[in-house]
Amino acid sequence: MVELEMCTSLGMQAVRDIIANVAPTTAAVLLSGESGVGKEVVARAIHQASSRAHQQFLKVNCAALPGELLESELFGHERGAFTGAYRDKPGKFEIAEHGTIMLDEIGEVPLRLQAKLLHVLQDGEFARVGGERVRHTAARIVAATNRDLTAEIRAGRFREDLFYRLNVIEIRIPALRERRDEIPALIDYFLRRSNAAYGRTVDIPPAIRRVFAAHAWPGNIRQLENVIKRVVVLGDAGLVCNELTSERSTSASMSRAETNASPATSALLDLKAIARRAARDAERMVIADVLQRTQWNRAKAARILKISYKALLYKIVDCGLASPRPTRAESRELEAVAV
Repeated sequence: MVELEMCTSLGMQAVRDIIANVAPTTAAVLLSGESGVGKEVVARAIHQASSRAHQQFLKVNCAALPGELLESELFGHERGAFTGAYRDKPGKFEIAEHGTIMLDEIGEVPLRLQAKLLHVLQDGEFARVGGERVRHTAARIVAATNRDLTAEIRAGRFREDLFYRLNVIEIRIPALRERRDEIPALIDYFLRRSNAAYGRTVDIPPAIRRVFAAHAWPGNIRQLENVIKRVVVLGDAGLVCNELTSERSTSASMSRAETNASPATSALLDLKAIARRAARDAERMVIADVLQRTQWNRAKAARILKISYKALLYKIVDCGLASPRPTRAESRELEAVAV
């Protein structure tokens, strides 16, 4: 889990300021933002900065369970309440009676269960599934969603009264593309963790770090973490960089195609050709950067890129790269490869 102190952008500083103000209170908090931005990190930071820090922090993924099981997970059940209920089971609201419950993906909760959640928020009361005894809880609720809940309300999928109960304080967590200045520190952090986890000493060259810093990261911090893990496991940052750039270019190409082409012509798009072209563009960018850093010392560049000298010559020609001050010998070598 990323430490909140690493998130130093202006947007995240505003988030940290809100956390400092809201943590000492009992107010319900709604965390909004795209998947992978770090909503759980913020929820845990609120808990740790509160007087409940020594109590339970429990996370429930509301999208991972069907309605019946989710109700049992949250409120518990009595023995015999349903098939398979062989014993009494306390729910999360009992276990975290004076702690914090994070309801992740709150927009996925069925309408029937939303009414029961509203009752807990209003009165702190609930009953187990199959039970009649009224139980009490003082658990604090921090809800999280990547959906537009106002749109869900208009569509009749989310209760308006529950929304206003949850939305006492809303904290919007910016996407990673809105806080690019954090990417270098996050790369180092995930690189240290992954190297330690897998017993490796893999590093990421500056050229590829720059590609990562410029990437849109639609999966946000979670995607960046997984990409760094992949770099460490494979031991080849260039390969992972090519794949990442290929995905980005393919997505952009398909988006343009969907906008500009008719359904008939869209169906004829050669996806493999798009992927190859994107990979070549990424390769060209990396090679050009290494050549520039080595002042076009091709032998040194080949060693950095971990390819043969001859392979590098072929790639220089294939990518259409040209030295700013080519010598006659260099020109002859490239002409020989091009023939």
